[in-house]
Amino acid sequence: MCDTSIIIPCRNEAENIGALLDEITEACANIGPFEIIVIDDASDDGMADILAGRMGVMPHLRVIRHDRSGGQSAGVHSGVRAARGTVCCTLDGDGQNPGTEVPNMIAPFSGPNAANIGLVAGQRVGRQDTFSKRYASKFANALRAKILKDGTRDTGCGLKAFRRDDFLNLPYFDHMHRYLPALFARDGWEIAHVDVSHRARGGGRSHYSNLQRGLVGVVDLMGVAWLLKRRKKSRPTEVTSPANSARSEG
Repeated sequence: MCDTSIIIPCRNEAENIGALLDEITEACANIGPFEIIVIDDASDDGMADILAGRMGVMPHLRVIRHDRSGGQSAGVHSGVRAARGTVCCTLDGDGQNPGTEVPNMIAPFSGPNAANIGLVAGQRVGRQDTFSKRYASKFANALRAKILKDGTRDTGCGLKAFRRDDFLNLPYFDHMHRYLPALFARDGWEIAHVDVSHRARGGGRSHYSNLQRGLVGVVDLMGVAWLLKRRKKSRPTEVTSPANSARSEG
């Protein structure tokens, strides 16, 4: 039995993954049954060996390896499809998202408004990134919010939580992880926001440049705006036969 699946998409994070796994395991000791799924996005820095060793002492750890690098959204999607938990929580494998935030992210799904919440989105406070990265992110978030009106100031935060089945109902495309608030709102869900801490990368390097993010972001933004306008608006309700109703009343 598993209530929560913690999903970590990552590539070449050998310097960070061990400490992150330990941190998550300790932080989630009291949340109920959980599993950690690391999606190894075709790493070649020795991370696979580290994960193999950890699986021998961490029965709650599962590892999925991509045959080629597919990116963060592909990693999240592979992890959610493999998840055994009802609720999934994602975070980045570089250690900048503290594992101690996981219980805070899944808490709204046990709250009074849980039935209406589709996504819990983390919003970083006190970002520990370079000025250029923070500035580029601020500009991208402002542009996205203006066009999509998703009510979220920081969609680039890797900390997010949602129900497995609801996520799999969303349309998949590369880089979709940056547009989850808009996609969940498109399906009629409320978005809960949780302020989360952020820290500097412990080792390794980022796999994306500001230019790379900007170039793909323009295309993705237009595509998501199109998806929002083409959403299914009708809702089906099965009609009961009058004869069946009469028999049940009798």
